Order: sequence, then C-alpha cells, then structure tokens
Amino acid sequence: MSTHKILVIDDSKVIRMRVRDMLPQGNFEVLEARDGIEGYNMIRSEKPNLILLDWLLPKMGGWEVYQEVQKEYAMKSIPLVLMSGRKGEVLEKLSEPFEYFAFVEKPFEQRELVSAIKEAMAKAKKHPKPPTTDAGIPPVAAGDAATMAAEIQALKQQMAKMNGEMETLKKQLSQLVAFIKQKL
Repeated sequence: MSTHKILVIDDSKVIRMRVRDMLPQGNFEVLEARDGIEGYNMIRSEKPNLILLDWLLPKMGGWEVYQEVQKEYAMKSIPLVLMSGRKGEVLEKLSEPFEYFAFVEKPFEQRELVSAIKEAMAKAKKHPKPPTTDAGIPPVAAGDAATMAAEIQALKQQMAKMNGEMETLKKQLSQLVAFIKQKL
C-alpha cells in the first residue's frame, strides 16, 4: 500500500498518462481527475501529498480550484504544480514570481516536471502557519463564528427544554413515591 498520493487534475487523458509515466518510481499512488470539480472533491477526500493542476479545465477551471484550495491551510499547504500551455492566462490571475507553488509550461519533459515538483515541495513549506489563540487553537472565521453562535443558541434552547422536562419528571417521581408510601 502506498503511503503518498499524487493527484493529477487534467482533462486530457494523454497528459494524465504522460505525467504518470514521467513520475519517478516511488512509494506513491497516482490519482487522476478529469475536471476541476472532480479534482477539488478528490483534494478534499483523498488529501493528496502533491497536486498537479491544469489551468484550463471543464466544469471548474484551474483558477477556481486554486482559489478554493487557498481558503484552507490544510489544503493550501499541499505542494502544488500548475500546468498550462498558456502561461499568459495564468499570469493574468497570478503574478510571478510564484511564491507558494511551482509552474510548468506544457509541453514539458520529465526533468522539467521533476524540477517543478521539487520546487513545489520547497515552496509549500513557506506557507505561513495560521494564527492561533492563546490556547493554541486557530481562530474561528467570521462565517464560522456566526454559524457556531446559532448552533450554541439552539443547543441552549434544547437544554432549557430538557431541564424543564427533567423538573416535570422529578415532580412526577416525587408524587409516585408519595403515593406508594401512602399505600404501604
């Protein structure tokens, strides 16, 4: 069983197979996704150790996948290699030098791919750690805080209802005990 997973997100089966063949032998499993949605879902479910992401994808483009990955530290700290034959389109959205990921221009040779993977692994380590509270816990995002506040309020209401039911049960139990004592 392989210990590492490499996710190749590209709509071209030829590119996915070519990348698979170019990867050096090792203890890893190569996962493939044909479009951005499938790729993003696999990032979330499979938690790969490396992502090779095509820029032009159906259903959800590489730019959108990249943006979603950047929202969570656990995902954005995964080494990432962007692949595209149209570097200009990448540069319209992201300027060089690429700080946290590597870029390889299609078509590429094995040495270029391996070099980009090594670069991506080094750059991924540069991601700043998320800030933590005094307790060492990452702070809650604003949207998450509102959701949590609503859940806490709902739980408080449930607890109040349950406390009321317990008081009613205690009274009924006291009445039952008193009735039994009278009959004895």
